[in-house]
Amino acid sequence: MAWFQSKLAGWANENLRDFPWRRTTEPYAIFVAEFLLQKTVAATASPIYEEFMARYPTLEVLAVASVEEVSQVLQPLGLSFRAERLCSSARIVMDKHQGKIPAMEEELLLLPGVGKYTARSICANAFGQPAAVLDTNVARIIERFFGLKGERVKSRCKILWSAADAIAPKRNVSRWNLTLLDFGAIVCTARKPHCEECPLQEKCCYVASA
Repeated sequence: MAWFQSKLAGWANENLRDFPWRRTTEPYAIFVAEFLLQKTVAATASPIYEEFMARYPTLEVLAVASVEEVSQVLQPLGLSFRAERLCSSARIVMDKHQGKIPAMEEELLLLPGVGKYTARSICANAFGQPAAVLDTNVARIIERFFGLKGERVKSRCKILWSAADAIAPKRNVSRWNLTLLDFGAIVCTARKPHCEECPLQEKCCYVASA
């Protein structure tokens, strides 16, 4: 485990991607980013995120915006229900949480459009909590390197969630999560993974079985 963490940490020092939401820990900014990133490639979300934050710089401004208006801004990202859920969540936070994004996973999960991955990302990136995440990129790395086989719907697989928790370091889990996301997007890709340049190839079950 220490070897795995060390190799990926070294890779991250040279290869982590830069996006505007990664330059802040402000809870509202992270909250918006996580909604925009749902089922959306980060590079596609980036310009829309900057436009969105310029138009709705605070939760208070978003909470009084119309769903139709927000939907127009988010239209390039697809998922027609995204705007409605984001607006509903913003209003609930205003009404029930005094306008402050909840810092607890259990409270975040009660908001429309917030699942386990989104809740944990907010906890890690906005509040510095040791909350590991699991998406298709992270699941792919875990399955390949450790030789595990998760369920078809990775986001609901208890085995893979347990593995994600187990491999996470005790500190700076936010950076660790970003490392896995970027590593899966750049090196351990779904199709034609770049195994020849992978720092994990020496001990990877996927490489060994190829």
